[in-house]
Amino acid sequence: MSVTTDVAGTVRALRAQVAELHGELTRWRLVAWTAGNVSARVPGRDLMVIKPSGVSYDELCAEAMVVCDLDGRLVEGAHAPSSDTAAHAYVYRHLPQVGGVVHTHSTYATAWAARREPIPCVLTMVADEFGGEVPVGPFALIGDDSIGRGIVETLRASRSRAVLMANHGPFTVGPDPRAAVKAAVLLEDVARTVHIARQGGSPVPIASEHVDALFDRYQNVYGQPTRPISRSDA
Repeated sequence: MSVTTDVAGTVRALRAQVAELHGELTRWRLVAWTAGNVSARVPGRDLMVIKPSGVSYDELCAEAMVVCDLDGRLVEGAHAPSSDTAAHAYVYRHLPQVGGVVHTHSTYATAWAARREPIPCVLTMVADEFGGEVPVGPFALIGDDSIGRGIVETLRASRSRAVLMANHGPFTVGPDPRAAVKAAVLLEDVARTVHIARQGGSPVPIASEHVDALFDRYQNVYGQPTRPISRSDA
């Protein structure tokens, strides 16, 4: 498989976007050294754009991003792809609604993963973004698609956009890579807040009917409405 001319422009744009989004991981202090990665599905193709392995965040530009097929094989790029490529590829193969995947070792979310403990739905932000508790996925070794299988199995049983892979760290997904990064940022925020809340006692879970209402409103009503372009806008 190769990057054909009809999709080359899309791939260039995704390379630039994925490189820029890695800057959000450092800006929000979700990663250390060269850990962590963002990827994006190439729409309409069995391809993805992902961060290269072991390259400094200071060196991550559009040209440094690599293109792989959805079996994790390098298609285009000067570097070896991320060590998590097989996991990302498995998610794209099995969750067609996912357009972006993010992995970090953010401190508080990873602490929950180390305890193999779900983050309970005790905050409206947890309900809004994740639709309930943030689940824990199984322990899996890096190197093949075992992590990807654990992510998919866990998320299929939940409406969460995040999973805490046991003894490893969080993975987040979204319809596009920016949404997956947003989920990673909000995940770390709620992981920290719930941790602090537990220092003073036992946080109180939100009733399930309220979780459903909060999730529906945030996903379908919150934000600016899409307005069709009128003649006066042209």
